[in-house]
Amino acid sequence: MRVLILTHGTRGDVQPYAGLALALRRAGHQVVLGAPAAMASLAHPYGIDFAPLHDGPNTLIDDPDIRQAIETNYRGLRGKRVALQVMRRSKPLMAKVFEDMATVAEAGADLVVHAPGIPAQHFAERLGVPAVPAALQPVWVPTAAFRNPMLPLPLPKALNRASYLPIKLMLRSFGGIADDLRKRRLGLPRRRGRHDILRRPDGGPATVLQGFSRHVLPNHLDYPDWVHTTGFWYLPAPSDWRPSADLAAFLEAGDAPVYIGFGSMAGTDPARVGRIVAEAVRRAGVRAVLASGWGGLQVSDLPDTVFQLDQAPHDWLFPRMAAIIHHGGSGTTGAALAAGRPQVVCPFVADQPFWAARMHATGVAPPPQPQRRLTPDGLAAAIRQANGPAMARAAEDLGHRIRAENGVGRAIKILESVL
Repeated sequence: MRVLILTHGTRGDVQPYAGLALALRRAGHQVVLGAPAAMASLAHPYGIDFAPLHDGPNTLIDDPDIRQAIETNYRGLRGKRVALQVMRRSKPLMAKVFEDMATVAEAGADLVVHAPGIPAQHFAERLGVPAVPAALQPVWVPTAAFRNPMLPLPLPKALNRASYLPIKLMLRSFGGIADDLRKRRLGLPRRRGRHDILRRPDGGPATVLQGFSRHVLPNHLDYPDWVHTTGFWYLPAPSDWRPSADLAAFLEAGDAPVYIGFGSMAGTDPARVGRIVAEAVRRAGVRAVLASGWGGLQVSDLPDTVFQLDQAPHDWLFPRMAAIIHHGGSGTTGAALAAGRPQVVCPFVADQPFWAARMHATGVAPPPQPQRRLTPDGLAAAIRQANGPAMARAAEDLGHRIRAENGVGRAIKILESVL
């Protein structure tokens, strides 16, 4: 079958879809991955057909106001104002992204798989093929088991299901752009429910994939049978990837180090975060590998017990670490789980506090260490706890169950059954 995968965002938002695309390609299907032009390196080394899209809101990531809002998880009146500004500034940028997606879709497909925040169901409707929303976070399908992870507010359990309504309203914020696209480029009429990604054009439920593990969610899940929680989707290291001689020598020179990396989540002062991390490593008395390649950390004057790298494939690096200290993005969380290593999660924003809380609840991580309250003493204590034998055993046990899920394999079987 011919599968068109459409997604957008930063590297962590795109990489799992590249993993799904690669698995589909290896299963004998034709796949095109449509994603921001800057993410081409996630496709080309694997021979995945890549359709570059406008970088859209990614161009806003270095805005100082937005960085400060991210650092505080959009808390307070100023954070809320910035969130509204981001939405307003994102609309014209997303319009350019949607135009590029419409162009890519004109080449045809038998199936459209898309990030839920992308209204790609309109392109599938124009082609007369199924659209399958594929989520990386449990924020799109309502459940009574837990509140919407994107809401940073405690709620009574009775309101858990209602807490998912803001996500639907957020999607409707792009409704005008989508309606213009339907009329002007796709030749589609206005119809009831056209903006609901969870419904097909005939009103029936859409097949939904959730690219994360049920093993890390709260109990008493009540997802309907058309929602499939497959397990995490991983993009393996390229077959020709090799560590540098310096990295290999560092790993061989002593005890397993801890990994510390915060992706592109830099906040307003990545140098401050770097100083806190360096001091915490010293106080914890551990060796460390610091990944600074995506801007989340800026460090200098490191001792010989700390190795700084730009980046390295997580599936190669993480199993060689004693513990993983990260920001709580779903992709990094999933990679740490698969490696069977304890974690220390230092969340910034969005779904990151949810994953941090879930890692603690499953016993593979100490209590979360939010970035806005990060201190050398607190982080050092968390690192020492993560390096303990009890947390190591819990992480190894959960890692076995995570790896057994084979998320991309299950996802492919479901997609094949859709047709």
